[in-house]
Amino acid sequence: MDVETERELDNASPTYLCVGWNPKMVRPTAYFIKMDTIKFGILTVSDTCFNQVKEDTSGPKLQEEVKKYFPGSTFYKKTVPDEVITIKETLKSWATYGCDIILTTGGTGLSPRDVTPEATRAVIDREVPGISAAMITRSLAVTDLAMLSRAVCGTRGKTLIVNLPGSAKAAVECFGFIKSCIPHAVALLSDKKELVANLHQQVQATTAESKVKLENIANRNRESPYPMLAVEDAIKIILDECQRSLEVDIIPFDKSMYRILAQDVYASAPVPPFPASIKDGYAVRAHDGVGEKLVRNVVAAGDKPCEEELKEGEVIRISTGAPIPAGADAVVQVENTTLLKTSVDGYQEEYISIDVAPTEGQDIRAIGSDVEENSLVLHKYDKILPAHLGVLAMLGKTEVKVFKRKSIGILSTGNELKQPGEPLKPGQICDSNKYTLMSLLKRYSYDSMDCGTAKRRAALEKAFSSHDIVITTGGVSMGEHDLIKQVLEQDFDALIHFGRVNMKPGKPTTFATLSYGGKFKIFFGLPGNPVSCGVTCILFVLPVLRYLERSKSYKFPVVEVSMNKPLVNNEDRPEYHRVSIFNQSGRLWATSTGNQTSSRLNSLCGCEWLNYSTEKTACRRGLSDAILFDEILNL
Repeated sequence: MDVETERELDNASPTYLCVGWNPKMVRPTAYFIKMDTIKFGILTVSDTCFNQVKEDTSGPKLQEEVKKYFPGSTFYKKTVPDEVITIKETLKSWATYGCDIILTTGGTGLSPRDVTPEATRAVIDREVPGISAAMITRSLAVTDLAMLSRAVCGTRGKTLIVNLPGSAKAAVECFGFIKSCIPHAVALLSDKKELVANLHQQVQATTAESKVKLENIANRNRESPYPMLAVEDAIKIILDECQRSLEVDIIPFDKSMYRILAQDVYASAPVPPFPASIKDGYAVRAHDGVGEKLVRNVVAAGDKPCEEELKEGEVIRISTGAPIPAGADAVVQVENTTLLKTSVDGYQEEYISIDVAPTEGQDIRAIGSDVEENSLVLHKYDKILPAHLGVLAMLGKTEVKVFKRKSIGILSTGNELKQPGEPLKPGQICDSNKYTLMSLLKRYSYDSMDCGTAKRRAALEKAFSSHDIVITTGGVSMGEHDLIKQVLEQDFDALIHFGRVNMKPGKPTTFATLSYGGKFKIFFGLPGNPVSCGVTCILFVLPVLRYLERSKSYKFPVVEVSMNKPLVNNEDRPEYHRVSIFNQSGRLWATSTGNQTSSRLNSLCGCEWLNYSTEKTACRRGLSDAILFDEILNL
């Protein structure tokens, strides 16, 4: 095979993938089908990248985005120059070897060297202009320059070929515009009749409207029907309802950072596997004692051990980590020797003097002195940290068994929300909660997927079909458009375990469970105020994620800190005040991050701790309890 090939697996592969969206139905609906692994080809077309003048960023970014939406896929990857013949040969080769989707990036503009569309058109059997039209239409909403695109899309045999722009940002954006049609296209091209029929049946089926209505606003609840729970009681309910994982993943050891070991790890061989020198110096026979010695040879780390026995009066120069030569039983460090004679050219040592008498075994690491063969090295339920990775590498392990993590989908709510960079109309704001949440989860090594904005029930259906845990921000308070709880109960038959928590910020926090597609699902409805969203994620979501993967320390520690200024809580609810910490004379001091209004996201900037104060209290100068969630001490 004449192409560079790479196969990567994602162990959190969902069973069902979204393959369509029908906004014209009474209730707009997403459709999902079970998919096998999809083979993607990512072809970067660029003279400068091919000649290594510039680093390819589009190809890797595109692959990362594909893996996010199609976990478990395999990849062909290659970078070629802007030459029609080379592009054609690669496209033909990948199609021949069974590639399902080929995404090219680059060469679709107007410069003389931009020939990707011409090369693509020369190899495809049929054009698929709808994909090109979708990309251009959606791209024009971002930039007028999209009208200059000449992207071609079409099929060759059972392979779909799509031209994407050359910039990483534009390539990822355009892939996002067309990703929903990919599974269905693959099913059609590979003639998987059952999958195609399944989708068609779902699209043609009559779907009921949501049971939740907005008409009767005047008779809405004026008081919440949900009792106010203490934070501790809410956490206990969550933990009682969520079963800890018994499933495991087998993943590459170097991708296992911060995961929880699902097995004891034993050494299959001793470490070191040979007697090795601890110092730079000379391998000697201890009973030869001090005095003049002939330097016979040299051995460095990584060299084959010297098999010829060391004779009386001889030494061998040796480096740290090098195998001990046959006949030697001690190492004398170079500092305890004197050079007596060199070679004629002055470069080599011929005779030295041993100035300090060695003892047998001196400065030698015996076989198995670090790790004995078959010994227990790492324990089940350990969190894998940098030292654990080093131990796994030392033992020669390439894979490790860890507890499976739950897949997480994030949904925003609110008609006022726009993505950063999109033009804002009066009354609209940029969605900050989703990015805060996803980044906060990532900070603690948890991946999550952006599931869009929950403007319709279908968005929740899509999230529940693909993820074990769904988190929404907003829509859980008492506003007339805050309908998340009603939708959960009436449309999804969810059990809402609590809908109010006695805390500030974060009172409307909601926790529910449900069955969707025969599988148990967990739902967190976090408040829409940005700070409330971040604080409740720290207090409820992160500890539960740790608990579910069987972490031994899933709770954040509470530490006494000194206050340099009083913190006053005039509310009837306990407050989690955002504070930053500094070290002074060996004591930890807390200082407020400023205005604590729940909409002021800046109060989380520089915040490493949450200072807890009960209702209507003042934390004066002195000791106070604070929850430490800073990553330095908790990861």
